This record gives sequence, structure tokens and C-alpha cells, in this order.
Amino acid sequence: MVRAFSARRCRDRWVAFLAGIILTPGLSSPQVWAYSSESTDASPDPAGSITTTSGSAVAPCQAATTNQTAGLTQLVNDLTQKATWVEQPAIGMSTLLGSVAPQILAYLNASPFPSIHERAKLARVPVMMYHDILPEKQVFFDVTPAEFEQHLELIRQKGLTPISMDQLVTHLQTGLPLPEKPILLTFDDGYQGHYDYVYPLLKKYNYPAVFSIYTAKVGKKMGRSSLNWEQLREMARDPLVTIAAHSVTHRVMPTLSEAENQVEITDSKRILEEQLGIPIRYFTYPEGKYNSQIANQVQAAGYTAALTMNDADEQLAGESESLMAIGRIGQSRLAEMVEVAWGGSPLPGFSQSFDFSAPIQQINATVNNTPFIFISGGQPITIHADSRYQVPEIMARSGTPAVAAVDGGFFSLELLTSNAMLGPVMSRVNGEFIPGKRGEIPFLVNRPLVLISDRQVRFVPFDPTRHNTLAGIQAEMPDVKDAFVAAGWLVENGQPQPLERFGRLYDVNEARHRAFWGINQQGQPKIGVSTEPIGSVDMGIALAKAGFRDAVMLDSGASTSLAYKGASLVGYTPRPVPHVVALLPAGTQASNTCTVAMSPLP
Repeated sequence: MVRAFSARRCRDRWVAFLAGIILTPGLSSPQVWAYSSESTDASPDPAGSITTTSGSAVAPCQAATTNQTAGLTQLVNDLTQKATWVEQPAIGMSTLLGSVAPQILAYLNASPFPSIHERAKLARVPVMMYHDILPEKQVFFDVTPAEFEQHLELIRQKGLTPISMDQLVTHLQTGLPLPEKPILLTFDDGYQGHYDYVYPLLKKYNYPAVFSIYTAKVGKKMGRSSLNWEQLREMARDPLVTIAAHSVTHRVMPTLSEAENQVEITDSKRILEEQLGIPIRYFTYPEGKYNSQIANQVQAAGYTAALTMNDADEQLAGESESLMAIGRIGQSRLAEMVEVAWGGSPLPGFSQSFDFSAPIQQINATVNNTPFIFISGGQPITIHADSRYQVPEIMARSGTPAVAAVDGGFFSLELLTSNAMLGPVMSRVNGEFIPGKRGEIPFLVNRPLVLISDRQVRFVPFDPTRHNTLAGIQAEMPDVKDAFVAAGWLVENGQPQPLERFGRLYDVNEARHRAFWGINQQGQPKIGVSTEPIGSVDMGIALAKAGFRDAVMLDSGASTSLAYKGASLVGYTPRPVPHVVALLPAGTQASNTCTVAMSPLP
């Protein structure tokens, strides 16, 4: 009894301790935790678009919504359970700080309702829209039961995870990641085929879905078949089913008066709640048509989110204007969508660990109105070629299995064929340390010296009196395999760096194409370029929002280069370079015996 009481008391103290950390003013602010109001990694890894507005910091103690409260309750329960690991405090504390705490912080730092969280803007979540399911098609967007089951089979075979509307809304407001390949299925209007064909197949595959119902249709034949109230009640009782209001009469709302829209919005909610005995939290605009006034009416009526659809501009969920206008995609594009679905990066933890085991993937994203190409994952290395080449050629000639590479450090322009670097350089590919040019290295003082081993990366202020020898860099990292001096500091410990941190860097804040690399909040290497000109300070701000833990600028301007799977990703012919930062597939190593960039091309 004494032991049990003591463990319980210790558990409770742990919970209180962690809660104190989370709720301490400042610790949950966007300035401290990069993921709290930004698109972290997103990292990297999203093919989506972040469109942020400066000054959009979120109050750390914003009131939680109903959905947030439920989720937070579950998280606290998880926290309490994990805190019972007091007999192994090292494991317990590591798990609490690295797993549960970031989730709670994500809830506490949700975007102001109804805006979309910056992390969610980086994910790629397709919300698929269906209408009638019937044995014989009447119009092109109809789907037969056999075709629909083929759709479900495709979703299963491609490894996607159908999610609920609740999951999607929580993700959009907090940035919490979804399953790796999420998809949401929605069905509009309330056809008999939804009950006869869709609902049995959803139960067979155990897939959730949203059914948007306009109430005047239920139990009546309006245009086509309609399900009845008893069938709808049966479906509404199933946890797989979410019922959304779809107006009363399905009239196009922008053509109606404000008073008419008010009836359509509020009465549909009231009727469904009375008939089904459940809360109705979501609305779907008839034909996807709405305007800002209608969206405000929907929000004022107590809805948590609303679905729309624009045939001319179909959008992934994270690209939506707000929770009051979540975009959808027609079912005819399902085969395309299953290939791009991505649930977002894991939440950043509290450790400074590294992960060189993640798969290498390319993500295109727009951050602060600037488009970027990000490539993350794998093992980071450098390649120092024997001359100057385009980056894809360096990769091809290197003898390594490099999947992606970005141009690296500053090099001498004295000769077109020179591979001389201004600062010291070491590449594991040939294992040779080359000192920097004595006449040039004074200009590199305090710029980031990049040190890479098989297990970690360090960014150290360059000191030419200490770091221009192999012994000097080994004193900083005994197992160093790669080393070079980067152009400037962009992000350090999740924080963008001010102008003065760049020193005398040429055109430091002029708008230019720029290259960068660093480590994201998950400890994974991440390289990339801006595809439009941007200043260094602004790029640091954008990369912090994109989830970098640390990031440095590489040689930029005319040298800005990025290659993936052997192909250049920039829309111009850059200046040839002799040095790159590359990513190897996880578990592979560069050969120490090959001659760099000398292997003949096939």
C-alpha cells in the first residue's frame, strides 16, 4: 500500500511538473517553439502552400474548442498513463517531454479560429466529394457500386488511411499530424444509394465518411431517390459516420437574401439535431457556393467547420481559405490524389537528436509568399569534385548513391576549372582535408563551420586559428567525415537570425535566388532552394516557419542549384560549382575509395 501510494504521488507530481512546463508563460510562445505558429516541416515536407501573415502570433492560452477539449482530455489521460513509468524515470521523462508535451503544446497553440494552422498548410490532405451511387449512371459524376468499391480498394492498396471530419478539423486548427497518407470521403445530398451501397461498403472496409444532408430531401423523392429518417438515424448512430448540414432546400446561397440564408443555415442544423439526437457541427455549402457574409453566418450559427467545392480551383484541405471553407476535390481525381496524400511531419520534440533513417522526399511549399523546394531525409554528406560542374553531373560522377544535392560552400572564381574552396573543406567521399586559402579565410570568421559525421551535424562559428587544420575540426567533432564553411546563419535553435548575424556577406539582404541546408525539428537533414528571389533575413524567417531547427545559407545567387534523382529542379542554368551537400538513402554510405567526379559518365 505504501509503495502504491508513493508511486501514485510521484506520478501526480510528474504530471504537475510537465503541466507547469507547458503552461509557463513564454515557453509555449511561437518565439520559443517553432512549431507553435508556423508550418514546421513541413516539412518538410509538404507539397502544399503556406501563406502566412506576419504578426500572426497565437496567444498561448487561447480557449479550446469542443474538439480540442476532447482531444486534450485524451492527451492528459495518455500523459497520466505514461507518467506511471516512475520506476524508470529516464524513460518516463524522455517520453513525456518528447512525445506527449509537444502534442499538448500544439493544442494550446492552435491557430485563432477559424484560420488554418501553418503546419497544416504544408500537409496534403485530399477531401474527396461524391454525389449519387447507383447501379446505372445518369450523369458523368455518378459512380456505380462496383466503381466505388474499386475506389476503396485503391485507397487500401495505396496504403491511405481514411480519416474522420473531426480528425481533419483538429489537424487544420492545431497542426497535429495525421496518418502518413490521409484521405477524407464525403457524400453530398442524401441519396438512397448512400444507404444501400455506400454505408455497407464503409462498414466492410471500416472507413469513416461525411454525409451532407439537405433536410427537405429526406424521405422524399426530390430529383432522384432519397434516404429516409430511419435510415439516416441508423447511419448517424455508427461511429464511422459524420452527418453534416447541407441547408434545408439546397438553393445556391449567394443568390439568396441574408434572411433566407439564415433560415437555410440554422434550420438545417436544428432539424437534423432534433431528428437524429446528435450535435451537428459541420456545414456543406450547396454546390460549394458561398461568400464571406455566408461564411460568417455559418460560423455565427455554431458550426465548427464548413465544406466547399470549386470546380475551377480544387484544393487540398490545407490550402483552404479557413475552417469555414474547406476545399474538396471531385472523386474523378482519386487516382491522382492517392499519390500525393501526406499527413504532415511529426511534431517537433524537445531533444536535439538526429534521424538519418527517414526516406528522402521532395516537397514544394510556399512560405511567407515565397515558393521553396525542400528535400529532406537520408544521410547528409558532401561531395568535393575535381572541377566545376552542374550539380546533377557531380552526383552522377561521384560514385555515390546520392539521391539529391544542393550547391555547397564558397569557391574560388579565379579559374573556370578550379575546385578551390575559400574555406577549409573535407568530404568523406575521398577522405581528404583541404585547408582554406589563407588570403580568404579571414573574411569567413564566425560564419557557420559545418561538421557532419555518421551520427550528427554541428554548426560552429568558424575560427581560422582553430579550424583550418584536420586536428582543429576533429577537436570539435572527433568522428567528423565532412566539413566546410557555409555562407551565413539563417536559423539557430529554431529562431531566425537577425541581419547583424550575417556580417559582411555580399548582398546579404538583397532579393536573390538562395540555397540552404540544415536540420529540421525531427533531426532530419533538409536541403532546398527558393525558386523566387528572397533576402537572407526573410529566408531565415521563412525557414523557421517551415520547421528548421538549424539552417545555414549556401552559395547562392547564380550558383543556386538543386537536383533530385539526377535532374535539376531550378528553371535556369546555374553557374557550375565544385561542391555540394548531398543526401544518401538511409543505410548507405559513400565509398572512401572512389575518385570524386572523375568517373566517366555512361
